[in-house]
Amino acid sequence: MAQRTVLVVLFDGVQSLDVTGPVEVFTGAETHTPGSYRVRTASLDGAPVRTSSGLTVVPDGALADAPDPHTLLVPGGQGTRRSDPELVAWLRAHGPLAERLVSVCTGAVLLAAAGLLDGHRATTHWAYCETLARDHPAVCVDPDPIYVRDGRVATSAGVTSGIDLALALVEEDLGRAVALAVARHLVVFLRRPGNQAQFSAQLAAQTAQRAPLREVQQWITEHPDDDLSVEALAARAALSPRHFARAFQAETGTTPGRYVDRVRLEHARRLLEDTGDGVGEVSRASGYGTPEAMRRAFLKALGTTPAEYRRRFSPAPADPTR
Repeated sequence: MAQRTVLVVLFDGVQSLDVTGPVEVFTGAETHTPGSYRVRTASLDGAPVRTSSGLTVVPDGALADAPDPHTLLVPGGQGTRRSDPELVAWLRAHGPLAERLVSVCTGAVLLAAAGLLDGHRATTHWAYCETLARDHPAVCVDPDPIYVRDGRVATSAGVTSGIDLALALVEEDLGRAVALAVARHLVVFLRRPGNQAQFSAQLAAQTAQRAPLREVQQWITEHPDDDLSVEALAARAALSPRHFARAFQAETGTTPGRYVDRVRLEHARRLLEDTGDGVGEVSRASGYGTPEAMRRAFLKALGTTPAEYRRRFSPAPADPTR
């Protein structure tokens, strides 16, 4: 087995957990399987960097002296808000030489500035997705997943999602057993699927200003298996269906139908993750009515079936056909 060099780029204002999370994963894998990874950190001049939280990190050396990496990992942090031209130039020159390009959080901003995300699907911290898409129109920005794989490029959302992505890469390189051993040591799930949403349905949508609409939002969350048609929800808010639909979208940023879809999907995912309930029972409890309706919803939103979702994400063994 060839040892893979993981080079982590450091700069002033870097987010410390964007660095230490993936580093702990890869060094944990090296401890479990000696010879699998060689983890190195480097700043432009080899000098220590001060993270956004005030910690000082001493790199292994300068980028100019760093070994050619298998995996080039660029963390995020406040230091990406004004990209260092010299660092961007180094990434532009050396990024294409790495077998795998990885970013955590707003590290995607640096990769995009270097032109390394052009033509690729990518994500970043939810608060910066709109800016990334606006400033780099050649990048296909997906604001929803916690991480995205597109060929040799892998980008992740905010902070802890870097751990999820690193575990996924370890599983890809060394197998599920090693990734599971590392996850257990770090006391985290083996990994959240990349298409896991950055936000819950309730957090992704704005909270309505008017009390009747807020109460409808809460009702939807607590009763996903109820009649959640626009007509039924409008009656609960004491509004006409047309007025309700317009007001709901204006105040929450999404239509009632899309909000209901998100809540039901999230409820079904939570039941599949946390319970041993059968697929039929989960589909009824989540408002889908039938397993086939839930299966279509999962394929459309997540690109996977409920059974496969449970197999990948449930921390406890479960019969995926139930």
